[in-house]
Amino acid sequence: MSGRHDRELLRSLRRLDGWFTLGLVALLCATLAWSFDDALLVLSSDELTDFLIWTALAGAAIGALGPLVGWGRWTTHLVGAAFAALVTPLLVGMVLPPEATNAGGLFQATTDAVVRAWEDLVLARHLSTPAYGHHLLVLGLITWGSAQFASYVTFGHRRPINAVVVIGLLLLANMSLTTRDQLVFLVIFSVASLFLLVRFHTLDEQGDWLRRRIGDPSAISALYLRGGTVFIIGAITGSLVLTNAAASAPLAGAWTDVGARLVEWGQWLQPFLPDTGSGRTLGPTFGDTARIGMTWHTNDELQLNVVLAAPEANPPFLAAGFYDDFELRGWRITPALAIGRAAGTDLLTGTGDEVNKDVRRQLTATVTPTHARRDIFLPGQPSTVNQDVTLRTIGVDGYLAGIERNPSDTPYTIAALVQADESNGGWTEEKLRAAGTAYPPEIVDLYGRDTLPPESLGPDARQLVDEIFASARSNNPYDLAARTNEVLRDATQFDYVTDISGERCDDPSIVECFVRNRKGFCQWYATAMTVFLREFGIPARFVQGFLPGQIDESRTKLTIRSHDAHAWVQAYFPGYGWVDFDPTGNPDQARLAPIPSGEPVASPSASGSGALGSGVIRPSFERPEPGDNPSGAAGSRNLNAGSAGLLIAVAVMLAVIVGAIGAIAWRRGPRGPVSPDDAYRSVSRIAARLGFAPRPTQTVYEFAGALADELPMVRPELETVAQAKVEVAYGGRTLGDDRIAGLREAYRRLRVQLFRLVLRRRRGRPRGPRPRRLSRRR
Repeated sequence: MSGRHDRELLRSLRRLDGWFTLGLVALLCATLAWSFDDALLVLSSDELTDFLIWTALAGAAIGALGPLVGWGRWTTHLVGAAFAALVTPLLVGMVLPPEATNAGGLFQATTDAVVRAWEDLVLARHLSTPAYGHHLLVLGLITWGSAQFASYVTFGHRRPINAVVVIGLLLLANMSLTTRDQLVFLVIFSVASLFLLVRFHTLDEQGDWLRRRIGDPSAISALYLRGGTVFIIGAITGSLVLTNAAASAPLAGAWTDVGARLVEWGQWLQPFLPDTGSGRTLGPTFGDTARIGMTWHTNDELQLNVVLAAPEANPPFLAAGFYDDFELRGWRITPALAIGRAAGTDLLTGTGDEVNKDVRRQLTATVTPTHARRDIFLPGQPSTVNQDVTLRTIGVDGYLAGIERNPSDTPYTIAALVQADESNGGWTEEKLRAAGTAYPPEIVDLYGRDTLPPESLGPDARQLVDEIFASARSNNPYDLAARTNEVLRDATQFDYVTDISGERCDDPSIVECFVRNRKGFCQWYATAMTVFLREFGIPARFVQGFLPGQIDESRTKLTIRSHDAHAWVQAYFPGYGWVDFDPTGNPDQARLAPIPSGEPVASPSASGSGALGSGVIRPSFERPEPGDNPSGAAGSRNLNAGSAGLLIAVAVMLAVIVGAIGAIAWRRGPRGPVSPDDAYRSVSRIAARLGFAPRPTQTVYEFAGALADELPMVRPELETVAQAKVEVAYGGRTLGDDRIAGLREAYRRLRVQLFRLVLRRRRGRPRGPRPRRLSRRR
């Protein structure tokens, strides 16, 4: 009987204690909701996340209700999940436009926002989406679930320390990712956590007094609460004093040495995360994608120290990534081919970006990153680097996407080619006007008008394109590029701002948003100009890197910080290569070296190659109509049928002879040693030109296996090339003379047999062979 009385007394004590404990748990969960709300996680607005306090309190109520009515753990969480699935979409729908008046309309608004985000990010693989309802829904469910878990482990398992740990970790994670001062939330959380732990310790001691019959258990409650309150006040006060008086910053460099792999993961997750103007940044990173958000994060963290070999009146911009694929709300680099380059070798030899050195001069710079980086920053078209690097190119001919090395903070010296002085053959405005439009076909395929998605330009953007075209000096590519640059830099037409999260951008393309709102930062300006130039039929690409930063009096030392990160445009001019344009209208930043006007230069004759292809939309770029005489000659001499037949016969015979000689030389293949990298690269390039390019996700063995399915007669040769490539590139092995000889013979045979793929070429745009894996020979 006495034992029963003790249990009833203990149960009554817990019941009486429940309201105070429930209040502490609710305060813990509310602190997390307030922290999320204060961080301005969605569109930099706290109004959109005001509902989080209700999801936190509802989750805490469900977590406490389960143990009270006798539900088990799984029953409580299943009931809570069902209520979360019903209530949270309703709360989200209340803050989404258009405003609905019934539950069905609220659910429909939330569903539409989530489906829009799924279509944009997963199906269409866009880099961002104008929808934001999915962010609100996820934040609501995280708050509800965390509060429900904390409440249940407190009242159901009697383990408040688990609740404190989970809520505390989420609170600290949110505080570490925002620049807003959230110390007050940490204080509230600390006070509630300490009181909760003291209260449960008091209950445990009371239960122990009851079991041991020591005395009145209520006497210990006042003692513990008074002592605990004094301890909590002292601890919190001391912590605040130390926080305000501390002279050191022990966590100041916590993000400095973040590994390159973590950065890559962050860039992969970035499209799914909300864009907030209060978020912390790891510093400028330049990956294969450039998501263009609503805010431009800047700080004063030192990034690079650059020493120029000679003074520069206009130090160049330092490029890191060159982007070709416009994704409506950002940019992507087409899966690039990695080419190893030894220290001191000419980087662009044999690539499509090999430049005319007669119109450029060499600039040498030593770059020292302040923390480990993979990117090699380029002060112009790269020539040589004093370290082994990896050249990343796109397309069959190989156009530069970027240069990398193993992540390191050691300095490197790079020689680059920049615009030469006019007296030394450098380009001028007149020379660029006379460059013509004989673009290489692959330049047009990668950077021309046909690469733009159908929704790239809305009505406002198209109207501005027409205005630029009408107001340009002429229809010449340079004049159109210069006029576009001038219009975008005009401060009376566009405002440079780093936070446009208050502007709603529901259009598929950010170009339309930019033109309609007339405000943005460098990524918006550069994107608009790149798209406009492509619409004019001028090949252009989006570039990211750094401005020259702070320049010392000697004009040789550059100090580059995070706020010097920048985006600009490069347009292609035949004979001169890529020329930089910076359309960003920020008067406080460095500008590119001006292009001198120069003496008039005769324009080249019209080209019949159709280099602009389908990108030609303006009359001045169109090819002559059939029957026109572009040379301006009065007429041409007609050949009689006999002379024409003889010439045709001779031409055919010469073609056969030349073809036979070429086939014999091709079949004999290389005479010297063949490296595995060269063999595999050549095989993949030949296959790509025949419509069987490797897929971005295929390994070496999978690509070779897919080719072997198409050409079973050369499966052993493909295995030989693939195995040699993997062993050398990834295994770090050195092949013996017999293996090199075998590789050369396999490669020689493949050079001929791969042309059988012509008979198997797929219709439409080449998509590459299906991924299959070769069995590895040991």
